[in-house]
Amino acid sequence: MTLHVQEWGTGTRVAVLIHGLGNSRDSWWQVGPALADHGYRVLAVDLPGHGSSAPLDHYSSEVLAASVVTSVPHRPALAIGHSLGGLVLAHAVAQLQPEVAVYEDPAFSPSPDPRVAERFRAQKSWTIADLEREHPRWNERSLRNKLDALAAWDPTIVDDFGSFSAAPVDTAAVPSVLVLADPSHLVPPAHADDLAGRGFGIEVVPGSGHVIHLDDHAGFLDALARRGIVATGAPTRT
Repeated sequence: MTLHVQEWGTGTRVAVLIHGLGNSRDSWWQVGPALADHGYRVLAVDLPGHGSSAPLDHYSSEVLAASVVTSVPHRPALAIGHSLGGLVLAHAVAQLQPEVAVYEDPAFSPSPDPRVAERFRAQKSWTIADLEREHPRWNERSLRNKLDALAAWDPTIVDDFGSFSAAPVDTAAVPSVLVLADPSHLVPPAHADDLAGRGFGIEVVPGSGHVIHLDDHAGFLDALARRGIVATGAPTRT
């Protein structure tokens, strides 16, 4: 299927952004314009069953990855995947072939525990007060975007979590960086050390929660700058 894509910038280098579970392209409302200011043409997808992209009868890691590959240009300069988007990117990266892949606190090993699925499903009925409690560092626009994303989200995706394939990360298929929360519950230190030994660069954004680019936008961009993905001191958006 072809996904809905939002675009920022007109640069010659393409950046692809893949959001996490229960979110949408609007999660990148700060990162997209900031990368455009750094010379990228930025394409943020709505995964199937999220935002303005149609739902599916059945979800899997591979189907989500294929939907991204068919919806964005081949060989982008940069691809960033957050959480579920990191898992999707890991499955897509061999075909997509970005110059650099960035995995933001990725969900490389989906939990088959039905209690995890039910916790995600419960978010469908969250209010702005619930979001404020869960994400105290987010600004009003980020909270409203998340509320809208939850309203559009197809929660039946969680029914298929048990069959989602783990990320193929035995080696880094392309130059790859993990940008991790502090602490990261999805990629704890021992796992991060193992991935570093497999060729993945590791950046930790101090004090950040799981959605690093919304908890600490400047810290997220600083992590990219340390890896040469954006230029240090170039203009950013707040």
